[in-house]
Amino acid sequence: MSIRNKKKIIITDEELKYIIAKRLPKLIKKEPLLREYISGIVEYKFADRRKTEDQIKAILEELKLLRIDSEKRFNEQNKRIEEQNKRIEEQNKRIEEQNKRIEEQNKRIEEILKEIRELRRKYDVGIGSIGARWGIMAETSFRDAIKGILEEDFPVKVERYLKFDNEGNVFGKPDQVELDVIIKDGKIIIAEIKSSMSKADVFILKKKIDFYEKKEKKKANRVLIISPMVDQKAWELAKELGFEVYSYPEDINKI
Repeated sequence: MSIRNKKKIIITDEELKYIIAKRLPKLIKKEPLLREYISGIVEYKFADRRKTEDQIKAILEELKLLRIDSEKRFNEQNKRIEEQNKRIEEQNKRIEEQNKRIEEQNKRIEEILKEIRELRRKYDVGIGSIGARWGIMAETSFRDAIKGILEEDFPVKVERYLKFDNEGNVFGKPDQVELDVIIKDGKIIIAEIKSSMSKADVFILKKKIDFYEKKEKKKANRVLIISPMVDQKAWELAKELGFEVYSYPEDINKI
């Protein structure tokens, strides 16, 4: 029995690739068993790939559905928040309107109270002037009451000016000269407060002002006559001299 020497054949990778590329297609056509074997391998390998792709597609689809659901929930939540903010705005608006109505009512009440106070003051001034005229109330008390109203309403300080007229230019004989003087913002305002004013009283007031301006070397910027009882001739003379005439202190717009 003879033993034949076997030769070992070495095929490189390039040669193997060439053989497979050239020979394998023909062998697959000619050999059914080889074709089934290779098909089984390919199906097995690509089944996992298709399965993986299907899983990825399923995950992506699930993520898409989650995103759509999240957007829907987010939009619904924003809508609820907007509706809530709208309700809050409407409520705030109603509160503001209510506060505005209350403020207007309080303002109107204050105006009514102010009108009542003014009417009461005018009533007191009228009664006081009648009392002073008939000797029931002192003229000084009446004047002090009007001064108090002036100082409360504007407010200003009414100072009593007292100087003796030695030459008797005011009353025709030496006597005390009295004036109510208001100094505000560097301006001099002389206020003559009397329960009643006649034409002769206006003449005397003019002389008292002349005395004051000469004595103090200052010019009166305004002259106010405050009296609830001013006869027509006194009124006409006062206007001619540039004096302002008011029946009540509340009638004065500003000082």
